[in-house]
Amino acid sequence: MRTFSIRLKDKSAEQIEAESLSARDALESLKVGGLDRVVGVKVNGELQDLSAEIETEVELEPVYLTSEEGLEILRHSTSHVMAMAVKELFPGVRVAIGPSIENGFYYDFDYNRPFKEDDLPGIEEKMKEIIKANLPFVRKEISSREAVDFFKDQAEDYKVELINDLGVESVSLYTQGSFTDLCRGPHIPYTGVIKAFHLTKVAGAYWRGDEKRPMLSRVYGVAFADRKSLKKHLHRLEEAKKRNHAKLGPQLGLFSTYEEIGAGMIVWHPKGAMLRHILETFEISEHLKRGYELAKGPQILKTDLWKKSGHFENYRENMYFTEIDEQSYGIKPMNCLSHMLIYGSKLRSYRDLPKRYFELGTVHRHERSGVLNGLFRVREFTQDDAHIICTPEQLNGEIKGVLAFVKEMMGIFNFKYDLEISTRPKKSIGTDEDWEMATKALIEAMDDVHLQYDINEGDGAFYGPKIDVKLEDALERKWQCATIQCDFTLPEKFDLHYIGKDGEKHRPVMIHRVILGAIERFIGVLIEHYAGAFPTWLSPVQATILTVTDRNIPHGEKMLRALKNADIRVEADFRNEKLGLKVREAQIKKIPYMLIIGDKECDNNGITPRQRNGQNLSLMSAEEFIDLIVEESKQRR
Repeated sequence: MRTFSIRLKDKSAEQIEAESLSARDALESLKVGGLDRVVGVKVNGELQDLSAEIETEVELEPVYLTSEEGLEILRHSTSHVMAMAVKELFPGVRVAIGPSIENGFYYDFDYNRPFKEDDLPGIEEKMKEIIKANLPFVRKEISSREAVDFFKDQAEDYKVELINDLGVESVSLYTQGSFTDLCRGPHIPYTGVIKAFHLTKVAGAYWRGDEKRPMLSRVYGVAFADRKSLKKHLHRLEEAKKRNHAKLGPQLGLFSTYEEIGAGMIVWHPKGAMLRHILETFEISEHLKRGYELAKGPQILKTDLWKKSGHFENYRENMYFTEIDEQSYGIKPMNCLSHMLIYGSKLRSYRDLPKRYFELGTVHRHERSGVLNGLFRVREFTQDDAHIICTPEQLNGEIKGVLAFVKEMMGIFNFKYDLEISTRPKKSIGTDEDWEMATKALIEAMDDVHLQYDINEGDGAFYGPKIDVKLEDALERKWQCATIQCDFTLPEKFDLHYIGKDGEKHRPVMIHRVILGAIERFIGVLIEHYAGAFPTWLSPVQATILTVTDRNIPHGEKMLRALKNADIRVEADFRNEKLGLKVREAQIKKIPYMLIIGDKECDNNGITPRQRNGQNLSLMSAEEFIDLIVEESKQRR
């Protein structure tokens, strides 16, 4: 008999006498509440299965199903159940990987044909049978050699490759029923824990993201702790389909893509170009208010310059190159080099700093075809890019100034957002000291203004750490847009300096930052956030004039001229069609105001506005309507 000293987190230790003790048994002995909702346990901070045998002196923390870690365990376990179902339904299929992801999971399969959406209902039914059987998840550790032999016998080549690449002596396998998978775990105790799941879609995915490797079928699903949460999420997915910018954009006449032009390239139609113009003009104005100066660099720069900056070594797989007069040039993926050259074009004093250069800079990046996605992931895009070059003493204030700028801009679009600091990646340039100073500067600025943030290890830019802003749209989805990067390295590489109070040369610091990020991506987010119904100030068309009969057209033309002269973005529909049809078409176009003109409006020299939500306003003059639009635009409504 052994004595186990078990301590729940933040509680005193208790003694348990037993020959051996699993985490589950320990939690039962300690009378942990809601044990039926516990799906895992932290043993001295390490996440493990409930069935794990524990040492004689440990700290335990139950992991509940509804917690973030509990849901991750549930979703990963559901991916194993799906793989088992697919193996039983499709003899000869080979399995690849099946991780949990936000709200759900996926699994990649290699089969003699691509999977289709029609396959999903059958897979779901088989999964329900497995869940009903309440099969236990059983962990087993074996040598890597044994594991390779096991998976070779099953012709599971992808598992063999993964084990060989791990380069470890032993691995863990998990078995439920007839299915065994390579996995670190942990997993739920039994398949019956799964109460609410749904398979959502099928997509193609290259093995390990390499387009030279086999194309696999990726089956996606979602899983939640209860049916209510699942129902809420599925409703959100349906709403997301309605808001899909890749469909709404062309329907609203904003943009198109063309195969003959090339993947990842966007063609902006007049309404989309107007939307961009409004957004970009607004951004320029907001930057000028804050002391930024406009700048503009060329689209291509000599490759030698990209080598000097470190981009060639660390980023060239994302770049395009060309040759002119036997000289190699790189098409810019970023705007920082030109801004540094502008700064270095003359001698600067500490009195001149900070310098804030702003450019709506169009860049090109070589994105793999498999990741291209409407406006969200393109190969040509424009950034609201700025570089602040300042003294080390000014750095804290400049970072806080950018954070305040982000807060104001996100508020205008009604976006909530979260913040995280991304630290040094493996592939990077600069000294440890520079990275430490840069990271410390970001943390201190955030702490000074009492902002909460997470740490995202190893996801910084190759030249410096960054603050990433994850905005939340109307459907509570997260989007990466704004970023604030602190850089001690490139000013060193480009020998930037200023003359200090002591008359000596000193090295400045550079902040790379975007507020909205890529304009294309941000517009895609806006389309889905507003479901295409942009606020009046941002709408490419603010009003459309609808005549009731042909005899109302002269008055309609008069109102059209008056509104256009006042810079109201207005169009007209003078067709000899029923008013109801015209109204419905205007609503489909998401135009904020429909201005009805019939005999009453002609007799009273006015218009009757109708909002796109169906609410009718009182008859008013053109001047009154202009004042209404101007006021809404001032308030960014």
